[in-house]
Formats: sequence, C-alpha cells, structure tokens
Amino acid sequence: MSVQSKDLRNVALVGHNGTGKTNLVEQMLYYANVLSKPETVESGKTTSDYTDEEIARKISVHASLNSFTWEGKTINIIDTPGTADFIGEAICAFRSCEAALMVVDGRIGAQIETIKLWRRLDSRNKPRAVFINKMDKERASYRHVIDSLESEFQSHFVPVVMALGEAEEFKGVINLIENQAYEFVPGGKEKAIPIPEKYSAVVEDFRNRLIENAAEGADDLIEKFFEEGTLTSDEIRRGLREGLKDNRVVPVFCGATDKGAGITSLLNFIRNNFPNPLDGFDFKIDEQGIEHTTPIDPNGPVAAYCFKTTIDQFSGKLSFIKVVAGKITPETDLYNPDLKKKEKPGKLYRALGKKLIEVDALEAGDIGIIAKSNITSTNCSLLSGPDVNYVFRPVRLPQPVFQLAVSTEDKKSADKMNEALYKIAEEDLTFQIKMNPETKETVIGGMGELQISMILEKVQEKQKIKINTQTPRIAYRETITRKSGIAEYSHKKQSGGHGQFGRVLIEIEPIERGSYYQFTNAIKGGAISKGYVPGIEKGIQESMSEGYLAGYPLVDIGITLIDGKEHPVDSSEMAFKLAAKGAMEIALSKAGCVLLEPIMKLEVFIENEYLGAILSDLSAKRGRVLGQEEKGHLVAVQAEVPMAELRTYAIDLKSMTSGTGSFELEFSHYETLQGRLADEVIAEAKAAKAE
Repeated sequence: MSVQSKDLRNVALVGHNGTGKTNLVEQMLYYANVLSKPETVESGKTTSDYTDEEIARKISVHASLNSFTWEGKTINIIDTPGTADFIGEAICAFRSCEAALMVVDGRIGAQIETIKLWRRLDSRNKPRAVFINKMDKERASYRHVIDSLESEFQSHFVPVVMALGEAEEFKGVINLIENQAYEFVPGGKEKAIPIPEKYSAVVEDFRNRLIENAAEGADDLIEKFFEEGTLTSDEIRRGLREGLKDNRVVPVFCGATDKGAGITSLLNFIRNNFPNPLDGFDFKIDEQGIEHTTPIDPNGPVAAYCFKTTIDQFSGKLSFIKVVAGKITPETDLYNPDLKKKEKPGKLYRALGKKLIEVDALEAGDIGIIAKSNITSTNCSLLSGPDVNYVFRPVRLPQPVFQLAVSTEDKKSADKMNEALYKIAEEDLTFQIKMNPETKETVIGGMGELQISMILEKVQEKQKIKINTQTPRIAYRETITRKSGIAEYSHKKQSGGHGQFGRVLIEIEPIERGSYYQFTNAIKGGAISKGYVPGIEKGIQESMSEGYLAGYPLVDIGITLIDGKEHPVDSSEMAFKLAAKGAMEIALSKAGCVLLEPIMKLEVFIENEYLGAILSDLSAKRGRVLGQEEKGHLVAVQAEVPMAELRTYAIDLKSMTSGTGSFELEFSHYETLQGRLADEVIAEAKAAKAE
C-alpha cells in the first residue's frame, strides 16, 4: 500500500568512513522486525552493502535505499559512503531527503568528512541530528564529543539521550524526554529499565538543558517555561520538532551499533520529530531559467525527478525517484521534457538494499524506484505532460579531482572499454569519460584514486580486457603578445588548365583573454569578392586550431583583413583559404607567440598540523595561496595552481596528510607560461607529434 505524505520520514545517513553507518541501518531493520538478525560489515552480509566491491573491501561504495515501518510511520533511510571518493552518493541523498543523520565516532568526534559533509548540509540549511556511535569502545566520551562538535560547528547541539556509562562501563542510554533508561541485551534488543540512582543528578542537569532548548522552539513554550520552569514530554517533543524543522537545533543521540544500544530512542525520535515531506520543499527552474522553491504537494499534478540510476544484473536499469507532487501509480503517464517522451512506469518499488518490494503507488514526498524505464536518467524531470513549464533543479555535483588517460591494445578492446565506462558514467555522475580531441586521449575523471581504480578493475574483470593508464596530457593553449604588423602571402599554383591564385594581407593583435577570436573585414574597394571571405576565415581558423609553437589551439586573437588580390579565372575559395593560412604563418612569426597553461581553483581541507607542509608544497607547485579559513581543528586553504602541477595531487595530498586531507578543484582561467617550462612543453609536444 502507498503511504500518506505526513507518515513519511526521509533520512540521509552520512558520516566519516568507519563510523558505523551501515551497522546502524542493520540494527534499525532488526528493531523494525525486517531482519531476524543484524549482520555486520565484517560478515559481508549486510542489507546496505551488497555489491561485490563493497563486500570485498568492507566499505560502502553506493548509496543504498532502505524502507521500513516503525510504529506506523514509513522511514526511507539512505545509507551513504563515508569516503570522499564517493561524495556524489551523499549529495544525491541530501537532494532527496528532508533531514540527515550524522554518525560520529565516540572516540574521535568530528573528522575530515564530518566537517565537509556538515558544510554541505549548511549550504542547504538541511535539518540534521547526530548519533554518537561506539560508546562501548575504549576512550569513548559523550561529553568530549559534544564539546568537540560545539567547538567545530556553529550549531546548537541538544542531547536527547545520555550514555549509561562509557567504554567498558557502557550499559545503554538514558532517554531524557521519556525519563527512561534502556539497557542493551547481548544478542537481542535493548530493554527498558529504571534510571539508576547514581545518574539522577546528571540526568536532572541534562534534562533541564533539554527543556530550555525545547522551550525555544515555540513562543507559547517559552512563556510556559518562564512561568512553570518545566515542560511535559509532549511539549519537549513539539519544541524540538519545531527547532529541528527550522535547523535551529541539532538533537544528539548516542549508542553502540555493535551491541544494538541506543536504537529505540533514535527510532522513536525520527518517527515523532523528524520533518515529514510536507515540512520541506524542492527546487524547480522555470522557462526563463529562474529557480523557485516548490512545496511537496499531495494534491498537485504529478511531478517527480530521478536523483540516482543503477544497473542491476537481474532487474536491469533502476531509476530512484523522489515524488514532489501528486501520486504515481503503475498506470500514471510520466513525461520527460528533455526527451519529449512519455511512458507508464508499469511497476513501482520500495527498496531494502538490493531487494525490491512492489508497491501500488508512491505519494508526494515518497522515494521509490522505477525499473527498466526508457525515459528516465539521473537528473531528469518526470512531469504530467508537455504543458508544464518547469523542470526540477539537477543534483549539483563537484567536478572530478583525479584523472587518468586510458587506452587498450586494439580497437575491439577499446569498444568494450568505452561501452562499459559510458554505462558507469550514466550511473555515477561524478565519474566522467571524455575524448580529448587536442591530445587524442580518452580521459576518465572522478573524485579520487580509489573510485577510479575500482571502476577500472571492475571493467577489466567483466570485459576480460587490459586497460593501460597514464597521466593525461595537459590541454595548453597558445596566444600572441603583440601586433604583427601587416603580413602578406600569395598562393599561386599553375598545373595546366585553371590554376590557383589568392593574395591576402592581414594584421593580427591580442584581444581580451577569454574572447577567443575576432575577425574584421577592412577591405575597401572590392579588392576581394565577398564570396571569397568565408574561405579566408576558414584558413585563419584552421591555422588557429593547428597552433604555431607546439600544435595547441591559438586563442584570443583579433584578425583584420586589410587587402588582397584575386584573379578572374584562377581564384577560388580554396586558394584564398590557403593564402590566409600562409599569411597567418607569417603574422604569427612576428606577433610574439606564447603558451597558455590552465590554472585551477583549488580548495584543500587539512588538519592544522599539516598546514606548513601544504603551504610549502603549493609554493613548490607554482601555486598562489589566496587565503585560508579555520574550521575548528581543520583549515581550508584556497589557492590557484597550474593544472600541470595537480595531475597527481590526490596521491600527493594523501601522502602528506596520512590520508586525512581532501580537496575540491575547478577550472579558473589560462595564464602565460614562459621560460624553461614552456620550452619543455613545446619539445614534448613536437616529439609526440613526430611519434
């Protein structure tokens, strides 16, 4: 049966790698009686981590949708990877869920991915709660982790439970709303027990803090708190519910997923207090390209979008959709405005990891799956018909930071490789495959070395081919630094019958960076017929694409056609094209040609202790540091660095920071490259061309 919008809870489960997210999902499913026994990541049998690579590597690689019911409410929880290489999976979960649950290690507190994910949640103003895991491990400290979170983030953390002991003394949790302790039972589910007397004082202190924070959720609660000094459990829930919905408070929970501790209180809170889809909204873009917010509307015309695509070996193509308006049934007509096609979904599913559960409908706010659709792909909108004048905002994913050029020994293997890689790129939009026409290389890019190596291993194993890899060549550009003066060239050829004749006089000069090309016809008196001018432009553009110094495209050049001469019989468009190319060769020899190299905008996230090494390395890489910003014990360093220096930066940074650093990268602009480095690039390009 379908579920009403108000009874849905969509939660993105996020956190640093190894904090226990997948084990937490197992416990939730066990408590909800979906599983008879919770498995561990080490067993290779968890519901969320079901692909071969996840089982082999003992890490999450893909976002996994798991739907279950807890006391009358349906919870869609998306378990996401905690490794930076797979950040796209977490971003897709943020896009489709109204709230997030951040899992933190009770021994460590905020880690590098915690901080980066928190920043992404802040940029979306996304409601969130924190689950402090591994309270049964040595060195675990609930207060210490809360203190570290408060010093790291500008958020208002509100403990909803407190630990019943810590490390080897850990026995369970105390729910401060219910005034109830829950003790874990080895091999079973936790049981309710009276709060031990020795905790009464600290429980009272924590509960008073909880009541004060809950009172700020609504004006009437503040008044009652000032008058009576306390609130009822229902009033606490209402205050926290309002504060969480507006992202003014961050409720904090704790437990130990290895022992199934802290699960009851967490599930109860998600059920009672996490926002339902009707509390949220989505984003649409109108015909003018203007973005608007749009409410989740159960009564509106059908509207949904696909936020993730996977290819399952048994079920085929699976499209994960979020319904924004209306109700989708197997017979609903869905229209893709990009393809201008429509189809009926046929069957609709919920998911329990890899297991698909057929449902009769998906209501507004729900997350589900359409199988074997011919019109869906990641980021597509699914609307009621062609008369709708908007689409949904696509998922915004970061640009690849790690690239490799790939090749095979023969064309048959290349075809197999390309087909497989393009299929993967359809599933994972953080993975890209492009043919670089300048360097004649097939270049793949992704979020890190691990992601790329796993993809290549998978393709080689399935396709039975060998893939060669190398560092991609840089797409340099060439330009000029001064006016050339007038350059004249005559193309003459006589070979019996009609000959070829065209004379061209041009002058070239630098124009504003990024303008690429500007052509001016300054001929007076009809020295060259208008019909030959397109041939002259073709010759000029061919010369620019072929380059002058090293075969890289020429850019940012203004060309003025000054004069020329034609022959009544022997002139042709081809003759003038060749004359223009000859004139360009002469003009370029006088115009001070230089190389341009691409400069990247780099942001590096590191712990304070590595700052000196990173700044020194950036200087050695010819980088310009633009600024740095402290984020708790982390520092974000912004810099501009030549692309040529960053081809192995993912590996370099991992080495310099013991694997804790990460970075984001995007193209900035081109800058002049001269001297020894330019000579080396030119020599290398000429050698490659000769080869």
